[in-house]
Amino acid sequence: MNVEQAMQQRHSVRAFLPRRVDAALVRDLLAQAGLAASGGNLQPWRVIALTGDSLQALRQAMPAATPNSDPALVYPPQLWEPYRSRRFDNGEDLYRSIGMGREDRSGRLLQLARNTHMFGAPVGVFVAVESRMLRAQWVDLGIYLQSLMLLATGKGLATCAQGFWRNYSDFVSRHLALPQGYQIAFGMALGYEDSAAPINQWRSTRAEPGEWCEMRGFE
Repeated sequence: MNVEQAMQQRHSVRAFLPRRVDAALVRDLLAQAGLAASGGNLQPWRVIALTGDSLQALRQAMPAATPNSDPALVYPPQLWEPYRSRRFDNGEDLYRSIGMGREDRSGRLLQLARNTHMFGAPVGVFVAVESRMLRAQWVDLGIYLQSLMLLATGKGLATCAQGFWRNYSDFVSRHLALPQGYQIAFGMALGYEDSAAPINQWRSTRAEPGEWCEMRGFE
């Protein structure tokens, strides 16, 4: 599989098979993703991969977890257009794919809570960064994450990037005994896709390039 094919095939998976992922494969993926570009070659990411008892311990701890005292907003408050509509439509389409209307608030909350179980994935990956790093270094984290997801896709694995974990960064940082000054930037579920799950049949839409891309000086 080439990079273009991996880009086309990658999608967020929210139901996984219980099949284990070989430790050597995970280690190789994490290491290869470390070849990602970073400004000044800082490589600001700190990566923690969990499976087995380590992942189960986090899952069991999450019901007692409290969100950050200082909320780590995943999206800007009072989101504006076109981003507001994109986010709203994306959420509605996702819940519709599993038969949950807007009136099914309890069902939607349960689906949201499945984030804490990494959607049943056998591997959970957390990427942390020192709090004193700047926005430019967070860009580097995104480059690392995308590299990791594409590499995983190329090996027949599925992923789901989870900004959800920003809400519990303090709790997870303590649970993982991260060095002082580090915070969780995001998590990622990793494993083999349950292709029969209805939620995995859904695909998010994309804006046309003309909405966000300008090409100047080209003939």
